[in-house]
Amino acid sequence: MQEGGFMRNGSERRGVALRIGVLLALAAAAIAVVATSATAKPSAGNYVLGVSNTHINNGWREEMICSIKAEALVSGKVSKVVLANRETDPAGQIADIRNLISAGANAIIINPASPSALNGVIAQAAAKGVKIVSVDQRVTAPQAYNATNDQEGYGYLGASWLFKTLKGKGNVVEMRGIPGVPADTDRHNGFTRALKAYPGIKVVKSIYTQWAFPTAAKQMLDILNSGVKVDGVWTSGADYTVVNAFKTAGKPLVPVVGADTNEFLKQQLTVKGFHGAAVTNPATIGGVGASMAIKLLDGGTVPKWVKLKPAVWDNKKAADLKLIKANYSPTRPPTYSARLTIAPWTHYKPAQLFSCKGP
Repeated sequence: MQEGGFMRNGSERRGVALRIGVLLALAAAAIAVVATSATAKPSAGNYVLGVSNTHINNGWREEMICSIKAEALVSGKVSKVVLANRETDPAGQIADIRNLISAGANAIIINPASPSALNGVIAQAAAKGVKIVSVDQRVTAPQAYNATNDQEGYGYLGASWLFKTLKGKGNVVEMRGIPGVPADTDRHNGFTRALKAYPGIKVVKSIYTQWAFPTAAKQMLDILNSGVKVDGVWTSGADYTVVNAFKTAGKPLVPVVGADTNEFLKQQLTVKGFHGAAVTNPATIGGVGASMAIKLLDGGTVPKWVKLKPAVWDNKKAADLKLIKANYSPTRPPTYSARLTIAPWTHYKPAQLFSCKGP
């Protein structure tokens, strides 16, 4: 009995071992399938691009998104653009990026709400093989690629023009963007760097406009009605409504630094006695980001940071005036930026940009 029992126990043990072996083999196969599907390279024509934007009701950001859609469409390699587009903070953007990963995005173009707060989710995306390209503003995550205007240069060039135009003396207003976001910080750094060379310039107000044109108008009007003497204004892009505020308040126009928004260019051309400088900041940097993402998905290489050099268009200089006239359009939305394409990165036609249709 003892011997027979031993044989029966041994048989059962061999059966259990066999079943365990089968189960382990099946589990290993399942893991291999999951790993293969997670790391499988998407095929051209079926790429899914995600877009994370955290600032809405802003024409510049709308043009940025349209340039991403246009570049995705003209490439012929993208099947879908998935958009996460809302007013939110870094925590909300982290959630949006995770949702885009879950939605099957092969690459995600982001306009970041923070230079470093997204680093963790960017690392998570990279671990899953998802490419991240940050446009307009730079992120510090080593896995990400960046495509931006030189934002510190934007602040420095515009402020230098203003302080020089004022001959180094006077009261100026600094109208910033959104606190904490990379472009605002970089532009402010450029502004303060320029300020060091002009001790006779006094910053009488430094305020955040949230890059909202109506907000900037009200803030400027309040400053003018308060009796504060203003000799010049530097804006971080919410520009043409600031000029309008001077007219509303019945105050003499002063030199104003703006971006290359369409309505500001119109003011440079048409407002009598107005002296302004437009610092270029193309919203179509979004299309550059899309182009970079597609090239990466193709297995190609791109620079870790594509940085555009801004130019200053002074409406009192003949050569600049020609550029302003060439870039202004009476049919374009007022807050669209002037530069519609960016060689050698974008490939769409202006009509495709304005249609704002993706694949």
